[in-house]
Amino acid sequence: MPACLTSTAATIGQFVTVVLIFVFVLVLTAGVTRWIANYQRDKLPGGNITIIETKRIAQNKIVEILRIGDRYFAVALGKDEVTLISELSPDSIKFPETGEKSISFKEILGKMKDMG
Repeated sequence: MPACLTSTAATIGQFVTVVLIFVFVLVLTAGVTRWIANYQRDKLPGGNITIIETKRIAQNKIVEILRIGDRYFAVALGKDEVTLISELSPDSIKFPETGEKSISFKEILGKMKDMG
């Protein structure tokens, strides 16, 4: 058998092996990520503290609206500090729309395949 055909077959075999390993690692990563997300979601205690909205106002400065129990607060977050701005009345808050559809990794991957 000529050396050229053996070299080509070996190269194709190596390429297929690398692609299969890549796909395996990708599937394993997606599975582990989903498992960790579900584990963390199940382990979070209670539901008394909720971040309603977050807005970045500078490089290391953020303003957040929090719900703690049935009260609402505006807080400023810096690199090393948290400052209470004020307590808010529920009537003054515009709540985000709750019908937003979360996009799954499978849908993003499908869109990327369609583009290419």
